[in-house]
Amino acid sequence: MSGPVRGEPGGGAADGTEDPGRPEPGSGVLRVFGRQLKRFRLRAGLERAEFGARTGYSTSTIASYEQGRRVPPPRFIDTADELLDAGGVLRETKEEVARAQYPAFFRDAARLETEAVELHVYDTHVINGLLQTEEYAEAVFRMRRPLLDEETIRQRVAARMHRQEVFSRWPAPLMSFVVEEAVLRRPIGGTRVHRGQLEQVLLTGRNRNVEIQVMPLQREDHAGLAGPFTLIETKAGQRVAYTEVQRSSTLYTERAPVRELEAQYGIIRAQALTPRESMAFVEGLLGEL
Repeated sequence: MSGPVRGEPGGGAADGTEDPGRPEPGSGVLRVFGRQLKRFRLRAGLERAEFGARTGYSTSTIASYEQGRRVPPPRFIDTADELLDAGGVLRETKEEVARAQYPAFFRDAARLETEAVELHVYDTHVINGLLQTEEYAEAVFRMRRPLLDEETIRQRVAARMHRQEVFSRWPAPLMSFVVEEAVLRRPIGGTRVHRGQLEQVLLTGRNRNVEIQVMPLQREDHAGLAGPFTLIETKAGQRVAYTEVQRSSTLYTERAPVRELEAQYGIIRAQALTPRESMAFVEGLLGEL
């Protein structure tokens, strides 16, 4: 890749917060997975209703999976692979199928995120998706306008939770987050959800490979006024930057713009509270609730 790669409309908060709706019906990987699923089901001599009963899904849901109209969750793929004796064929598609849950504009960034050895994020509007609780993520998607349907909300929340598997990888990627104080104070989802989200930030900040910093509202000097962005370095040594604003997203791969954002991020981190000060700050916010 070279140069900025502009995504499809639907950008949001630098982590795929907004989207134009469900993935396209019958899109590539979903259609292929659906055909394979049907082939293994027929080989096993199971009708859709019986297969659905054994996996805990309705007949109509199985039909949607086979027709590539819905994204199957990872647990279904694991169960189906074992039940249909697919020999790992279905399970091997799990990562690609999972990426189909993301809005189209975010899929390249999501792929790079899974390959990251370093991941650095600056957030200005909402808590980053990698730090979100399930309840907070659902509240964020329910605030989307135009409104998302229930299936799309469920799908997007599942995709966001799937991204957080990055924290259980080994070797663990080096990760840092700078979050605006206003973001941490904003009670998205109400007091209970807000409290749980702040607790999640504290819990994640305890990981040895993660540093979380808060940018206080009282700072006179601020290098991040142009908006949020994400910096990624992959195992292959590729350095990229990802930005979103309103209904567009851009993946920068040329060295010059990426270097500029790297320098900007370094200044932002220097202006923010230290990680230790930041954790104490979040604990203070919790004490106010």
